[in-house]
This record gives sequence, structure tokens and C-alpha cells, in this order.
Amino acid sequence: MNRVPAKESITEDGTHGRGDSFLALVSSSPGSPQTAPGPGRGSGGWGAGTAYGRLYDPRTVETTHGQVVGVERLFPRPGMSAGVHLLVDTGKERLSVHLGPEWYIERQDVPLERGDTIEVKGSRISFEGKPALVAAEVRKGADVLKLRDDAGVPVWSGWRRR
Repeated sequence: MNRVPAKESITEDGTHGRGDSFLALVSSSPGSPQTAPGPGRGSGGWGAGTAYGRLYDPRTVETTHGQVVGVERLFPRPGMSAGVHLLVDTGKERLSVHLGPEWYIERQDVPLERGDTIEVKGSRISFEGKPALVAAEVRKGADVLKLRDDAGVPVWSGWRRR
């Protein structure tokens, strides 16, 4: 499948593209111009010590729940590889939930799709002037997608610290 341009999304009203799941957005092909480096070839700017990685603050961790109304691809900072975030309707607000680098998320066993009811634990930040959570953990039914430890160190970069 083709990759979706930066910030193109699939939302509840069907605008900005078609499809219902994250997998439809990020199916990759080798050599694609936007294919991000995988583990062992750099973090694409997603490491714990990067400017973006330092946005996670354990003092602002909260847990919220809601319904996924969109799955989006984003490039959080210039020079970073593509990442994935969800738009979640919590009933009080529409919240951007930043998951992590596309190259990591697309290889996980917990599919996240529009219409899913999820619980998210993460650090509340302001991103581009809007509220967001940098996710540490996403629960969908009995499935858990673990993304960061309690200090905010991403699981995709933790192997370097051993």
C-alpha cells in the first residue's frame, strides 16, 4: 500500500482518506522515500534523549479513556521519521495521543482502529498549542500496548541501556 502523506488522517467523518485501521495507513515497502530507520539503524529522532523524547514528563502522567476517532501519521519535529498518533474523543475533549515511531508501532500485535474504545496512560503535553498525551501504555480490551517505562524511556530504545 502507499504511505499517507504527513498529517493526512482518517477521521470519523471519512475525510482526508479512506480506511479504518492503523495498518492501512502504515503498510511499508522497502526503499519507500519515507521509510524510517528500524531498530539498530538509528531512532529517527524518537530516542529518549532527543528533544521530542524529553517532552515526556513523569510528573504529568494521567490515565484517560475514550473512543478512537482517527489514526494519523505525523512528523513531530523537523528531521524526525514518521510517527503515529490517535485522535481520541474522551467525552470532554478530543485528544491527540502520540504513540511512537511508525517503524515500531507497525510491528506490534495490538491493532488500533477507528471506533476502538481504549484506555491510555501517558504524559500530558501541549503540542502545537493543543492538548496531547505522549502514551506510555494503551489498553484495548484485554490487550496492552506498552510503549514507555515509568520514567518515560521508550521501549524501542531501552535495549541500548542494558
